[in-house]
Parts: sequence; C-alpha cells; structure tokens
Amino acid sequence: MLFKEVFGHEKIKTHLIESFHADRTAHAQIFLGKEGNGALALALAYAQFLLCEQPSEQDACGTCSACRKTSKYVHPDLHFSYPTVGSKAISTHFIKEWRAAITENPYLNANQWLEQLGADNKQGNITKDECVSIVQRLSYKALEGKFKIMLLWLPEYLGKEGNRLLKLIEEPRPNTVFLLISEEEGKILNTILSRCQLVTIPRLEDDLIATALEKNQQLSPEKAQTIAYLVEGNYNKAQTLIDDMDDNNALLFVDWLRACYQGKPKEMVQWVEGIVSGKHPQKEFFTKMGRKDQVVFLQYALYFLKEFLSLQLGGGQLKVRLQKSELSTAQNMLKVIGIDQLQELITLFDETAFHVERNGNPRILFLDVSIKVHHILRRPTLVVQ
Repeated sequence: MLFKEVFGHEKIKTHLIESFHADRTAHAQIFLGKEGNGALALALAYAQFLLCEQPSEQDACGTCSACRKTSKYVHPDLHFSYPTVGSKAISTHFIKEWRAAITENPYLNANQWLEQLGADNKQGNITKDECVSIVQRLSYKALEGKFKIMLLWLPEYLGKEGNRLLKLIEEPRPNTVFLLISEEEGKILNTILSRCQLVTIPRLEDDLIATALEKNQQLSPEKAQTIAYLVEGNYNKAQTLIDDMDDNNALLFVDWLRACYQGKPKEMVQWVEGIVSGKHPQKEFFTKMGRKDQVVFLQYALYFLKEFLSLQLGGGQLKVRLQKSELSTAQNMLKVIGIDQLQELITLFDETAFHVERNGNPRILFLDVSIKVHHILRRPTLVVQ
C-alpha cells in the first residue's frame, strides 16, 4: 500500500518520511487512533515505504521487487501479529485470511476480523505462543530489505503476555522496527507504552471521508456527505453504511415528527407500518426497513437532533453539518422544539436504537416512541434566545 492510497493524515506522512530520510526512524512506534481512522492503512503504507528499494521524497516507488511483494503482504521481512481465536493459536496459522482481509479493507475492526475467523462468541487474544513466535521471527537479521518489520495490530489484546516482548522491544536486533497499531491506549501495558514512540492518528475529517466515498464507492455528493457526518471520522463504518443508508431518511424523519406532533393515532400507526413493512396508504417514499436499517435511521435522527442542538445553542452562528434541505427543516423547527425537549428526544432515540439492536419488536417500539414524542413535543418549549 502506498502513502498516496491512504487519504488524509498528510502531516503524519511527512513526519514519517522526513524521519526516514534523516536516519531517525524509531525502532518501536505505536500508531494510536480510533477505529476506522486509517491507523492500520497508514502503518501498511509506512512498512512498504521502509522496505522500498528506491523510495522517493514522498512515497515508495511502487514498482521495485520489494514494493511488489509488500503490496501483496508477502515480503519475507514484513511480519504480522494480530488477535486470533484459541489458546494455542498464532498469527501465521491465519496469514492467508489476514492478507485477504487487509487487502479488501485496511480499515477493518476487530469484530469484522474475528468474524472472518469464525469466532462466533469467542474472545480474540494474542497468546503466549504468539509472543514466542514473534521473538523467534525477529531473532534473525533481515533477509532482503534494510529493515525487518513487525506490524502488531491491536496490542491491547496482549494483556499481561505483552511482558514477554519487553526486552525485544527495548533491545531489538539492528534495523528491526516494531509498528503497533492500537485503538485503546488505556488497555496497553504501561511497560510497552514507555518503550515506544507514540504517533497519535487524529480522526478523519468529514470532507475527506465524503470525497473518498464519492471516488471509491461512486456515491452522490449528497449521500456521501450525509454518511460522512454520521460516522464521525470512522471510514470503516462509512463503508458499512453505504447499502444501509436510505436516501429517504431525512424525509421519513420529518414526516415522523410531523405525525407525532399532530398526535393522530391513525397517522402514527400508518407511519410505523410504513417503515416496518414498506406499505403506506398515501405515501410512496416508504421502504421496508430491516432491523439494521431501523438502527441506521435512528442514528440519522440522533445526528439531525445533535446538529439541531448546535443550531439552537449557537443562535444561527455556529456551523452545522446539515444539507440545505435539512438545514431549512431545522430552522423551521427552532420555534417548535426547545432545548429541554431536544435532550429528551436524543435520550429516547438512543434508548430505542439500543432496544432495536437487541431484537425488540419494532412495531411496539416505534409506536411507543411515537406516543412519547407526541407528549414531549406538545409540552411548552424552552427556546434559547
């Protein structure tokens, strides 16, 4: 993977490249970033850059023998370690699956990876035997490249077994580089943290995610922007929402609020039936929603209300992440929904999404919520002036 194929994080790329050219490549680094923000993709590109036979001032060449091998993750000096399932499991047992997984999606999360291993409800871990394997694999000098690289994904799964790697991390063989990619600093042993240089990977900006979705997934600018706003910097989550994000969510949400505000039982029941079965006697924009779609719809509702809160608190001065049509709707709602009501709605929708995910009956849940929304909206408002 090349640096140019990893969108965003330009300052970090520059820092890594400049450190290499100045012969200051740290032997142990932790790339720390939230899920889906590109820390793993960045580490993969960095590994290819370090192993490249003729790197430029900005990137690996992409054409030399080392780059061709690294791009397929088969370079003999590039080693991987990651969570597996089983008390005796080691990473090399699953290397074919790993190569396929990161080739398809270098932004994947631990659950997606463990699902590919058929983990079911089993916990992933990095075992004692894996730590022994890491020591063995790094006990020899590099075979082809200048560096021998160990890319360890999610060191928080090491637990206390990480103590077995302390001496190796502190005093590695010459030109050995440890790249640890972590999502939760608090779960890494302090003894490992103190021996590594920390590289903090910030969240991806909404506009960068939207642009990537347009380019890589051929989405419309409007849909790409809405998804980018929803995922809060998580490109992995953005990819999973592509097929689940209904283009009518904004229309459905406004129609729902209107039905709840009016409080007519027949209209509320029809709305609920519309999203559950896709059938509504008067309106054609309803589509049948599965459980996952219903959760995404509620996530959209939460996103809209949180942006509406910013609009309300900022008195129109704060920038809000709403499309033009959404912003117009939000502005019309300013005199109808007060801040106290808004906080109740956010809590209510959040709780409803929780119950939908856990197999609650959608007809009962959404009808119950509709009645509660009606009572919330009909109370006197506390509008911020």
